[in-house]
Amino acid sequence: MKIAFFNTKTYDRQFFETANIQYDHEITFLESHLSPETVSLASGFPAICIFINDYLNASMLETLAKGGTKLIALRSAGFNHVDLAAAAQLGLEMVRVPAYSPYAVAEHAVALILSLNRKVHRAYNRVREGNFSIDGLLGFDLHSSTVGVIGTGKIGAIFAQIMKGFGCKLLGYDTYQNPTCLNLGMEYVDLSQLFAQSDIISLHCPLTPESHHLINEAAIAQMKSGMMLINTSRGGLIDTQAAIDGLKSGAIGYLGIDVYEQEADLFFEDLSNQVIQDDTFQRLLTFPNVIVTGHQAFFTSQALSNIAETTLSNITEFEKTGNCINIVRMEQAIASVK
Repeated sequence: MKIAFFNTKTYDRQFFETANIQYDHEITFLESHLSPETVSLASGFPAICIFINDYLNASMLETLAKGGTKLIALRSAGFNHVDLAAAAQLGLEMVRVPAYSPYAVAEHAVALILSLNRKVHRAYNRVREGNFSIDGLLGFDLHSSTVGVIGTGKIGAIFAQIMKGFGCKLLGYDTYQNPTCLNLGMEYVDLSQLFAQSDIISLHCPLTPESHHLINEAAIAQMKSGMMLINTSRGGLIDTQAAIDGLKSGAIGYLGIDVYEQEADLFFEDLSNQVIQDDTFQRLLTFPNVIVTGHQAFFTSQALSNIAETTLSNITEFEKTGNCINIVRMEQAIASVK
């Protein structure tokens, strides 16, 4: 099948070209994001493949359908960047990668915790400058700390297993109680209790209208003073301005994020020679107790290999049968975000 791959980097090409040896699809790699200005490039391609910061609105989807596109392949798990109702109305099908490496994301969340707690980022810079003072680098034992996990699916459960290994007490919040987490001794509580009792809160839930700005001014007001907040899920889960206010007041003692609600124009690009125009993001970077990584939690060789394999397998299955085990059932997806 002819596939237009939008928003690709060198590493995408490397892993997809390797995986495509057994599938033999006709792939055209495009560096540009899929946008109103570039959507015409998809004309004549029955399938396109996009990433999480390619946003498809109704107008773009209509252009895709008129150009002959039948299938949208997401090389990601989430689909909140696509107008699902418009896609369903136009008869466009969509497939995704529901799981590529939950270990990668969970382990990155733990890396942020350890770095923030033990001030690894600050110590690294000091030593490189010949400064071996440890003043200001005081941390705390993770052992016996209370860790709140919001979203206890595959990633959240693996994160909980790791934190259990540190000797932490686990609190969980989810609509479904994961048996794996229960076996770890996790106590499921409501959000207000999780906020009030957790020393560390880590977000592992999807972004829906209900979870948008789940962490806001009211939520932060319920949290332990000086707590640690980690987000490796979706940027829109945190009201960034509320987090900044929490950092300024000391309500939030540590913030580690791999995602940002306005990341589309920032992440995955080299902007080192430009002036970043996002003042809110720039303010975040001024805090010594904040670590921001550029949506790299998923970025392991195992994850990229699985993404490439699953994406091409999805397309092949759809091409042969008109269906796919990883197809997004539009009606169910629309209902899930209402």
